[in-house]
Amino acid sequence: MTTHTYAYSPSPSHTPSPTRPPRGGAGPSGPSGPAGTGPRGRAGTGPRRMPPPHVLFAEKLLAVLSGERPVHWMLGHTVGEAYEQLVRLAPETPLRSCGPRPVLRHCSARPPGPDAVEACATIATGERVRAMAFRLERGRDRRWRCAAVELDGLPA
Repeated sequence: MTTHTYAYSPSPSHTPSPTRPPRGGAGPSGPSGPAGTGPRGRAGTGPRRMPPPHVLFAEKLLAVLSGERPVHWMLGHTVGEAYEQLVRLAPETPLRSCGPRPVLRHCSARPPGPDAVEACATIATGERVRAMAFRLERGRDRRWRCAAVELDGLPA
């Protein structure tokens, strides 16, 4: 069996130059053609691809552990002890930042088997960078669920 390592780093957001008009034929009145017939998203980028499951879960865990979302938001997305781990960790809001919202900087994963993924992520919380590790397991219904979560320096 071949194992693969998947890495994801969000790209910096694109800010168009104020001196150049946007690409894709869009002028001040919007895209050319009748409403609803123009391309979706930025011109020339094609359809957006869904991020891999470990990145989606890293964002969900970040939302809970920063206090942005309540713990019960993860009820259907956890299995085993993961929910209890979140219940213990979340009241401390360990990823809350005094400044802007914490940001997922990097997330990589390695599948130890066909229905499991072990992932690690780095999260920027103000000037500090934190580490988070978690495990995803795919159930019989083919949906991914978080099975374990750990943060740097905090008990599991």
